[in-house]
Amino acid sequence: MQPIEIDPSTTALVVIDLQKGIISFPAAPHATASVVANAASLARAFRAKGSSVFLVRVTPSSDKKDALTPETDSAPMPRGNMPAEWADIVPELGPEPNDFVITKRQWGAFYGTELDLQLRRRGIRTIVLCGIATAIGVESTARAAYELGYNQVFVEDAMSSRSAEEHAASVGAIFPRMGRVRSTAEVLSAIK
Repeated sequence: MQPIEIDPSTTALVVIDLQKGIISFPAAPHATASVVANAASLARAFRAKGSSVFLVRVTPSSDKKDALTPETDSAPMPRGNMPAEWADIVPELGPEPNDFVITKRQWGAFYGTELDLQLRRRGIRTIVLCGIATAIGVESTARAAYELGYNQVFVEDAMSSRSAEEHAASVGAIFPRMGRVRSTAEVLSAIK
């Protein structure tokens, strides 16, 4: 793979669903602690360069009327009341004072949020994506970002999914068609 170059003035880090309620679920192939540690390293590096950091969390509204309820063979999210800290961003990530916290109600971070508006107002052309789950929140966000014309870098070891197979399908077949797949170390090297 060719090395990448990251322009801190036109690149933002977008972290998907690294929140207390989500990291409590099992993940593969990377443990949630490893994903959080890698995402925190990325966030520190992006902040140090003055780049925008967007921390995305998912939670239904208090009346839960915006929760999707189509019939499915497998429940996409737990049903019922969420624990009080469900949507809290993990403390390793902050948020820091200049970070943006985006609350989404669906899988993708662009649908029904101000993410695209805030990225465009800052002249962002490239987003670096990481988080949980690779094949759900990250991939849904990536598909929308691609359709909106953003360049994308996917940080393979700063994301994980419900299974290693789901993760591999996104990272191996889907993401290379929408951007570049790299490791945390490669992204950290490119932003320095």
